[in-house]
Amino acid sequence: MPMEKVRALVLRTTDWSETSRIVTLFSREQGKLRGLARGGRRLKSSFDNGLDLLTLCDMVLIRKPSGGLDLLTEAQVVRRFAHLHRDLSALYAGYYVAELLADWTEEADPHPGLFEEAVATLEDLGQGPVGQRVLRWETVLLRELGYALELDQCVNCQTDLRGPTLAFSAEAGGVLCPRCQAGTGERRRLSTEGLDGLRRLAGSDWREPLEVRVRTELRTLMGGTITYLRGKPPKMLPYLGG
Repeated sequence: MPMEKVRALVLRTTDWSETSRIVTLFSREQGKLRGLARGGRRLKSSFDNGLDLLTLCDMVLIRKPSGGLDLLTEAQVVRRFAHLHRDLSALYAGYYVAELLADWTEEADPHPGLFEEAVATLEDLGQGPVGQRVLRWETVLLRELGYALELDQCVNCQTDLRGPTLAFSAEAGGVLCPRCQAGTGERRRLSTEGLDGLRRLAGSDWREPLEVRVRTELRTLMGGTITYLRGKPPKMLPYLGG
């Protein structure tokens, strides 16, 4: 079988034998991949210590038929994101990025934009407010996976969003006007500042700092949304700061 080369993030590793590992990757070219790295647990191997969690590598692999593990033959480290280990909140946020990619994406389903956003997030974490960078990551993740939030009009009746009693519904996929909130099961109050923050996170000016109380509100909202859509809370969610 022909060899392929991909650039990928290491999301998860599992010991397979005394010398080998199973590695979950997220690549720009192929999306999520799972491969067997024979000899990957040896101190000296062709993987150049490139199988550490959250390492960006150029991988050489042999693709297997559907349902089988690919065979990883080589890894060359591109970036290690060592700065994450100097800030515990940034490291936890990096683990959160890896968890969502590993558990919520499909194998061999490329999302180049999501890959680029994941790498950019890991580069940014620890360089500024961690909470806001994670909120931006989640916003892009939802959009890339087909769960883009409706923030410009009521998701139910398509009218303009006005008034101080707006609500957000993960079940409906966006913001509800006061008239449409009755009868909607899953919903939470959303302040006008919170709505402005969500719109900013979805746009090009997302780096403009949000107030602490807005970040706190959106942390709860986004965590609840992802938990609802996945059917369970991410394991790293309780470790995220605002």
